[in-house]
Amino acid sequence: MNKKVILLLVFLSLVFRMKAENLKDYLVPTPQNIEIQQDERIAYCEPQFQQMMAFLSDFHKGNWKKENVFQEKEAKPIHFGVYIDPKFSQQEYRLLIKNNGITIISGAQEGIYYGVQTLRQILTYSLTEKKDIPGVYIMDYPAIDRRGFMLDISRDKVPTMKTLYQIVDFLTSLKINELQLYTEHTFAYKNHEIVWKNASPMTPDEIAQLQSYCKDRFIDLVPNQNSFGHMENWLKYKKYQPLAECQTDCNTIWGKSKYTSLDPTNPGSFKLIQELYAEWLPNFESQYFNIGCDETVELGLGNSKEQCQKIGLGRVYLNYLIKLNNEVNKHGKKAQFWGDIVLHHDSLIPDIPKNMTAMVWGYDSQFRFDTVLPKFKKAGLDFYVCPGTSTWRSIIGKNQIAFTNLKNAAINAVEYGAKGMLVTNWGDHGHWQPLSVCEPAMMLGCGYAWNCDTTLVSRLELLLSVYVFKDPTRNTARGILKLGDAYEVAKMPEGVANVFHLILNRHAWKWNTNYQTKTLTIENLQKTEAAIDEAMAIFLKGKPQCEDAEIVIEEMIQASNLAKHSVHFGIERLKVADRQTKSIPLEKRKALAAELKPLIENHKKIWVKRNRPGGLDDSAGRMQKIYDYYLN
Repeated sequence: MNKKVILLLVFLSLVFRMKAENLKDYLVPTPQNIEIQQDERIAYCEPQFQQMMAFLSDFHKGNWKKENVFQEKEAKPIHFGVYIDPKFSQQEYRLLIKNNGITIISGAQEGIYYGVQTLRQILTYSLTEKKDIPGVYIMDYPAIDRRGFMLDISRDKVPTMKTLYQIVDFLTSLKINELQLYTEHTFAYKNHEIVWKNASPMTPDEIAQLQSYCKDRFIDLVPNQNSFGHMENWLKYKKYQPLAECQTDCNTIWGKSKYTSLDPTNPGSFKLIQELYAEWLPNFESQYFNIGCDETVELGLGNSKEQCQKIGLGRVYLNYLIKLNNEVNKHGKKAQFWGDIVLHHDSLIPDIPKNMTAMVWGYDSQFRFDTVLPKFKKAGLDFYVCPGTSTWRSIIGKNQIAFTNLKNAAINAVEYGAKGMLVTNWGDHGHWQPLSVCEPAMMLGCGYAWNCDTTLVSRLELLLSVYVFKDPTRNTARGILKLGDAYEVAKMPEGVANVFHLILNRHAWKWNTNYQTKTLTIENLQKTEAAIDEAMAIFLKGKPQCEDAEIVIEEMIQASNLAKHSVHFGIERLKVADRQTKSIPLEKRKALAAELKPLIENHKKIWVKRNRPGGLDDSAGRMQKIYDYYLN
């Protein structure tokens, strides 16, 4: 190797290293204002910094002292003090590092806690880069008051308590202050065991434990129980079917449907919800309650048809919403509700009770928050923006859709004065995406909720490597991020599902008439598989040292192999004239079945490492149906 090449490699390595040496790159969310003063610094001392890190890792609501000193031989003592000053707001903080002194000031313990999270990241920077802590002055506060994350625990996956605590720890490092567990049938209601007996539900004791854990970390655990639509896990049982809007197939915007929505004109529907609220809500200290009420696609097509024709579908919906709100208020709480249905009847928005909060959701990259938020603002209602991770129905992610959606939501939340931003993570159609696939969008969205610094996306690889996967090579994060972009190579139009999930989910559907699948080509699918292989080659070079490293590796291998299987299936369909699965030669279908079978078994093994067994039969059963379809 000649001298010029050696010098070039040295230069490039220095450039790469310099990028990592920037303290600001390690901070997530990005502080609103930060000044770094190189002439003021705390000399690097690994044992002393580790001592501080251990102390700060256990620094929470019920465990903090005003002043502390960290001493180590041959190093100057570091004085650390936290102070409450009422001139600052509750979540605002000031962090000053100067002359071996570290001070955090806020108007409340909550702000102190957020300052501690930032200080931990500064220490991480110094310990990772083996550098002095520079002098720092940070003035920081959230751009959005309520910053939340919602996890779907009703589409098959109910996480273990260990996994829930892990998620809370991740969220608290990102200064999140609200957590919702989306619930349909996964709470152990005393009189309704038939609904939850196979779902491994949350119990009152577990809710109490999780709430205490959240409270110590300044996270408000907000109850979430759907109360109108998405009641299929109840209405599939004969005991509850008389309460259904559609008891025979109705022609909805989703096609033929029944037993998904309650009939709001049936007094029994409201009586059931009253009973659920009476048992559910006392478990929570939060003043808020998300009552759901989204996607009531059957409304007006079944038992409520006559009433809807008489006074209008929107008015029937709103009357029921108001009844639910009154019931919520009786329990001393304020209702949040999904804002999608009322937007179809926007003349009624001014009639919504002013103590309700509209949760305005939209998950595609082009969703126009700017056209819908003013409608709620004009009506004098509080509202949240609710973007998503876009990981559901993706297997390995839809990064660019998610990243754009999250950024647009945060920008418009600030522009129109949203009360909150709730990053949602759903689990539709089997919840096949693993947690590791969700974490990039979770980090980005939660970071944006505090400060929509658009440079954050360029730092995701570093931040995920340091704080999530603890991988000095960065290949774990780099590979996962590349996997999340692989769907784009197929050049399929954007939709709820990406190419991988859509191919599998539509195994029995026609392709030639669907706006997405009709665009697929063998060449693009082959390129997509190559993109997956390239991403996984990088991923497998990683050296994650996080506590769940083994699970991360297992679940990403499983997810990538399932995505590749969908590509193989798609290519075989494209080889036959009518693109129908049944037209694929039997030997080819047998080969697909043989490839899918171990993926089904592996899915079952990996599932229980993070999640409870309830819901697994349904999730794996969706794969089994594809397997059976290959062979029949």
